[in-house]
Amino acid sequence: MRYELWVGLRYTRAKRRNHFISFISLISMLGIGLGVAALIVVLSVMNGFHEELRTRILSVVSHVQVSGVGGELADWQHTAQQVMQHPHVRAAAPYVQAQGMLSIDQQVRGTVVRGIDPAAEDKVADIARHMKIGTLDDLVEGEFNMVLGVELARALNVGVGDKVTLIAPQGLVTPAAVLPRIKQFKVSGIFEIGMFEFDSGLALINIHDAQKLYRMEDRVTGVRLKVDDLFTAPRIARELLRYIDADAFVSDWTRSHANFFRAVQIEKNMMFLILLLIVAVAAFNIVSTLVMMVTDKQADIAILRTLGASPGSIMQVFIVQGALIGLIGLAIGVAGGVALALNIETVVPFLEHLFGVEFLAKDVYYISDMPSDLQWNDVIVITAVSFSMTLLATLYPSWRASRTNPAEALRYE
Repeated sequence: MRYELWVGLRYTRAKRRNHFISFISLISMLGIGLGVAALIVVLSVMNGFHEELRTRILSVVSHVQVSGVGGELADWQHTAQQVMQHPHVRAAAPYVQAQGMLSIDQQVRGTVVRGIDPAAEDKVADIARHMKIGTLDDLVEGEFNMVLGVELARALNVGVGDKVTLIAPQGLVTPAAVLPRIKQFKVSGIFEIGMFEFDSGLALINIHDAQKLYRMEDRVTGVRLKVDDLFTAPRIARELLRYIDADAFVSDWTRSHANFFRAVQIEKNMMFLILLLIVAVAAFNIVSTLVMMVTDKQADIAILRTLGASPGSIMQVFIVQGALIGLIGLAIGVAGGVALALNIETVVPFLEHLFGVEFLAKDVYYISDMPSDLQWNDVIVITAVSFSMTLLATLYPSWRASRTNPAEALRYE
């Protein structure tokens, strides 16, 4: 063992006459540990919310969609066969999407009307998993049934079995005037995605009923696709252009909600920087610890210098001491943060029961459970950055120690 490492470890373990220095060292360790643990837990919770929101959005929005120019795609079966030739495409389902207005009694609400094939839709989206009442199988061709989002049903004050009037913007031209197309639908189900955008503005009907209502004959708006890895959807969307010979647009889920996911990522990065300040404050407490240690060990430093120790060796002694304080704090923080992040679903209900509070009330928040998604890449980055800040904090006190003049230090000994 190099003597610099041995002396540095000895200084860290030794009982000190000045207990205040030991107290500051303990505070520095605990501060680093608390900061690192807070970073790991907060980023894990944000990852969990990010994953939960992405899952809910993808319950309605497909991974990739191929839509026709002008909102209509002819011979969609041929297009579906072409895109299914891509090795990473797992399923395809046609859809018709248009604007409409729902009316009942004195209530009127604008909505997005989506015509789906219930059998195929279940392969590309998870709406069936979010059905509160009824099933998508109730959307039988010719029966003109409709499934509404929970907020839309609440706004219209309707339930299963009620009949609503759907007014389509495509009108009938008569000598007297242009009359809107009107059709009465029966509410057969209600879904709740947990995203207000969809729960308040989406109505599902059978695709054949939508084609009749909007006079699309056998045409559709496009084809929705599911791929084996949703994170490769942008690349797959670009590659699909080589498989399709029809005039069509290809887009993926990252484009349809690009601003939302970009905002979530920016928020995560800002939280990382803000919480890193906690680690920075704790790390720079090491500066005061080592400065006082250098002052306390002036005689020891002078003796080492007279025995032939170089200034660089003196620096290494105190760098080892500061790094050890940081490593102990990091070990405490990583262990505590990982343990808490992996058990957040158990810890949060315990705290709610203990203090009699409810952090995420079910009648207020769509996501009532605290999700957590521990990503080891985040843990590695947090550990590396925190340890680098700890090493940086040791440089100035160590340099001060290396500049000690042996004669001046031993004058009054």
